[in-house]
Amino acid sequence: MGAVSAERLPTQTDEEREAAMDAASRAVRRGRLVVIPTDTVYGVGADAFDPDAVARLLAAKGRGRDMPPPVLVGTKGTLEALATRVPDYVAVLVEKFWPGALTIVCHQQPSLQWDLGDTRGTVAIRMPDHELTRALLDRTGPLAVSSANLSGQEAALDAEAAEEMLGESVAVIVDAGASPGGVASTIIDATGDRPRLLREGAIAVADIDAALADLAVTVDTGLPEPTEAEPTDA
Repeated sequence: MGAVSAERLPTQTDEEREAAMDAASRAVRRGRLVVIPTDTVYGVGADAFDPDAVARLLAAKGRGRDMPPPVLVGTKGTLEALATRVPDYVAVLVEKFWPGALTIVCHQQPSLQWDLGDTRGTVAIRMPDHELTRALLDRTGPLAVSSANLSGQEAALDAEAAEEMLGESVAVIVDAGASPGGVASTIIDATGDRPRLLREGAIAVADIDAALADLAVTVDTGLPEPTEAEPTDA
């Protein structure tokens, strides 16, 4: 499929929102790419169950299969349909931080018919805290979504920046103004008995540790455990 000319759609009125949601959902169903707002940064998305669309997403960003995109979901319960062997602490994280800027990497359900890239049997899942995004997810189902930028460049914080970088690769750009967050999500690997930090973003590790205090679980940051001889405060 050759380059397409992006249709940039405003969302200031109810009518504009409906038109944007309709155009974006139709584009997704046709296997096209869409730029959408989220609570962190703008994202470029594709039907998670359309391997060709996901491949186009990676190509548009200049990424290879070794950097598979996360999956955005519209409801907390969708995690159970996509993930398996989920540790107990994940339920606490979902209840505390979803919808929100926490991406959770889990073992994926082996029955899933999709190809997100070289995932090694895992899937990164997030429920965004953005009403417009979740409204679209209600129509499309799970979307493979990566930050709306070319690989190596800053993530787009508004529709203009996304259009400048990806306008020739996407069909629809949903313009909801500036990103309310502006900081990428925190990513936690939940494939083990203890959560492991992959990227600290909008949610601090200290906040995650506080949420898990009753389970006596802390995030593995890859740093040495503090001892009495190594105080944690400067």
